[in-house]
Amino acid sequence: MDNQISGFLLLDKQPGLTSFEALGAAKRALGTGKVGHTGTLDKFASGLLVVLAGRALRLSPWVSHCGKTYLGTIRFGEETDTLDPEGQVVARAAPPDREQVEGILAQFRGEILQAPPAYSAIHLGGRRASELARAGEKPEMEKRPVTIYELELLAWEPPLGRIRVSCSGGVYIRSLARDIALACGSRAHLAALRRTAVAGFSVEAAFPPEAPLAREALRPIDRAFFEALGIPRLEGEPPLLEPLIHGRPLGPLLAGLEPSGETGDPRAPGSGRGRAAAVFAGDQFAAMVEWSGNGWTYGCVYARRPPENPPSC
Repeated sequence: MDNQISGFLLLDKQPGLTSFEALGAAKRALGTGKVGHTGTLDKFASGLLVVLAGRALRLSPWVSHCGKTYLGTIRFGEETDTLDPEGQVVARAAPPDREQVEGILAQFRGEILQAPPAYSAIHLGGRRASELARAGEKPEMEKRPVTIYELELLAWEPPLGRIRVSCSGGVYIRSLARDIALACGSRAHLAALRRTAVAGFSVEAAFPPEAPLAREALRPIDRAFFEALGIPRLEGEPPLLEPLIHGRPLGPLLAGLEPSGETGDPRAPGSGRGRAAAVFAGDQFAAMVEWSGNGWTYGCVYARRPPENPPSC
């Protein structure tokens, strides 16, 4: 049965479940363990998980790095060790006023350097940072570049501030809450978080936690899928499928094919020409390819190979 499965689901995760636990219903409905989400939501958070199943799991790297949109509630005045409501208070300071917060937000728009939370799944020396933190160690969380496309204060009910964030993959909203407060001379943690969109996918189109799932709910990996991600396509004729499956050199195969379906949205990987593209042979999605600087290279062969040949990714 597993060999027949390929597609994606949109799930609305409820608070109190880990992202892994939220996949349970999908695994049962599809009758397979070959199911994975493409971007972890913290246990206290809710919102959109883009779930891939079967062969579609090969596309995880491209979905995981897509832009995301969040609604978050910052509680000013108290910082916790986990930067969320489940942690222990480690610092207190007077909350800022609304004018201070709104005045500081401009510093966090655009490309910034952000230090991930100590309580995170990032690996340091072969161990997760959260494991080190729980063991009483203080992991060194190096700052890394991320991009905040939009950041606005939606509501102010002190000590709570509600924000909307549209950002690149890799942004920690918990860290953003901490850093906004520090820039205001205060302390804070993220009291609530909801992911409302991943690239062009909206939580409004997701299955709610209480909805029963069936195998028929799995959606295909088609042109609409890549349109939502902002990833362009290289459109070829059906005879292109066989040489792609067998890994023939891409230069001659893709010569003359121009990317189509581009959105121009910088928040999605592959949205700009030359980064990544989905190759279609007629109506069949065949492969992901990437631009190396010298030409196209294989990112992932998606179409089925003959049974005697192993998959390439």
